[in-house]
Parts: sequence; structure tokens; C-alpha cells
Amino acid sequence: MTDSTVLPGAQVAGGADSTAEAVGVGSAQPREGRPGADQAVVDLLGLIAYGELTAFERLATDARMAPTLTDKIALAAMAAAEFAHFEAISRALAGRGVDPEAAMGPFIGPLTAFHGGTAPADWLESLVKAYVGDSIAADFYRAIAHRLDDDARALVLDVLADTGHAAFVVDRVRAAIAANPVVAGRLALWARRLVGEALNQAKQVAVERDALTGLLVGVGDLEAVATIFDSIMKAHTDRMSALGLSA
Repeated sequence: MTDSTVLPGAQVAGGADSTAEAVGVGSAQPREGRPGADQAVVDLLGLIAYGELTAFERLATDARMAPTLTDKIALAAMAAAEFAHFEAISRALAGRGVDPEAAMGPFIGPLTAFHGGTAPADWLESLVKAYVGDSIAADFYRAIAHRLDDDARALVLDVLADTGHAAFVVDRVRAAIAANPVVAGRLALWARRLVGEALNQAKQVAVERDALTGLLVGVGDLEAVATIFDSIMKAHTDRMSALGLSA
């Protein structure tokens, strides 16, 4: 699970490049003396790296809402897994001669806006966000990973692979609905909001970063974009069903 988890209406003041300037980093250029890294790969790895870092922060914070020690430990383990993913991507960027902080810089604004606008109100909402919101983002990244070089593609798919934590979320949410069916409606509305925000954030990032747009659509292939987002929504519907919620 990632912060993954991506995936209405998160608005960010200024473009991605202005965000990078605001935090004191420039474009993610390879360090002097190292071969140039493809900007699309750098952008995608930078985006995922910052997503993993924010997922770690969020899950560690949400663990405080856990109703039992067992749940707290489970969420802490999820947070630790996200940080391990962040470290793996950071090492890969550094290995390509790219400053990881510079690579992440352009995505601070969009992801901060998304998470600021979708802060969970309770334990169950935090679980749904980890499962639904992060999975939307992961689906988006996986959809374009096949356009990367072999090493980058393998890294992205490995980082985004399910670590088994999805089963924990499904179990806890379904148990809560069985105990109190009224919560199902609230959680379904929350999940729909997460999807709208996540898709807006993904589209915004793709539009603002030309290299990512190239990965996503190829050469003006708008039909490919529709196909990608259709598949993302199909996967979302399946996850909602697993949770016992209506999409």
C-alpha cells in the first residue's frame, strides 16, 4: 500500500515548479559528473518517493487513533514499510546521480494539498484512506511504469506491490460495518471523496509535468488516458466491494 496511496477539487496555488522554488530546490538535474537521467523517470520516482514519505508520516500519526494495541502495531508496521519504500527509491535516484530532495520538490505542493484536504476524522476513515486513496495512486503509477527502463520499472512495481496490509484494512472495516451497519454509508461517501481528490491530484500532476504527461499518453494518445483511468476506476470498484461498501 502506498500513498500511496493517489489518488473532488484539490486546488494548489501555483504550479509544481513554483513549489520547488518555494522549498529551495531546483529541477532534479543529475549531479555533476554523472550521466543524465531521463526526466520522466526522475519525475515519476520523485513523485512516488514523496508519496511514500508522506504515507509514512500519515500512518504513523493515524496509529494514535487505533482502538487497540494490536491495531496500533499493525499501522506502525505499515508506516515502517512505507519508509522502507521511500529509502529504496531515494537510493535509486541517488544511483542515477539525482538529488532525491530535488526530485521530490515539484510534488510537495500537490500532495500536501491532497492530504490537507482529506484528513481522516477517525480510525475507520484512516483505514479507508490507506486502502482506497493510496491504492488509486498506486494504480496510476503502475499504469505508466511499463514505459520506464527495466530497472526503474522493476523498482516501481516492487515498491507498489501489496505487502499484505490490505487484508488487515479489509478485515477491520468489514468488522466495523458488521458491528454497526450505519457506518457503511459514511465510509462510502468518504471513499468517493477520496477518489475524486486523488484523480484530480493525479491529473494535475500529469498536466504540470510534461515528462510525466509523455509517459501517460505517449504521443497525443488521449484514448490511452481514458483507458488508464477506466481501469483505475474498475480496480477501485473491486476494492470497495471487498470493503463491503458501495462504489
